[in-house]
Amino acid sequence: MVLIKRYRFALITTLILAVMLLINRELGLKAISITGFSLKEMISVIPPVFILLGLLDVWVPKETMMKYMGEESGIKGIVLSFILGSVAAGPLYGAFPIAAVFMKKGVRLSNVLIFIGAWSTTKIPMLLFEISALGARFAIARLLVDIPGIILISYVLSSLMKAEEVSQIYENAELL
Repeated sequence: MVLIKRYRFALITTLILAVMLLINRELGLKAISITGFSLKEMISVIPPVFILLGLLDVWVPKETMMKYMGEESGIKGIVLSFILGSVAAGPLYGAFPIAAVFMKKGVRLSNVLIFIGAWSTTKIPMLLFEISALGARFAIARLLVDIPGIILISYVLSSLMKAEEVSQIYENAELL
């Protein structure tokens, strides 16, 4: 019963794919193909992320993370969060386990949110693609709007949350 509860999403997805296959074979095969592609992508991304997480967890002391990205880090925490998020590789779901380790290490919530925002918006490969496809003027303009936007959103979200909610999020991160 525990396995069914733990893997209910995968089981429900498999059931839906089977029903789709029975109702519309072509659409079902296409859905299975897309699901298989997504699974292969996740399997190729998740192991390296978890290896890096293990190294980060072991090699970087909590005190160091708190010094550079914690509550008293100031502008250096913001800059470091942007740099780490911008140079990261992989899809956005790779950022969340790293964010959880950051929280375990005492990184300020706004810096965690900035990291996630930078990962999703200011990646260097994406910027290079935009420059080649849409022009440097557009890419730089978008970046100049995104950077303050990410900071603003991160601080607004952090300030709107109650201390108990933030504590609960950090406690949940410890459980991972």
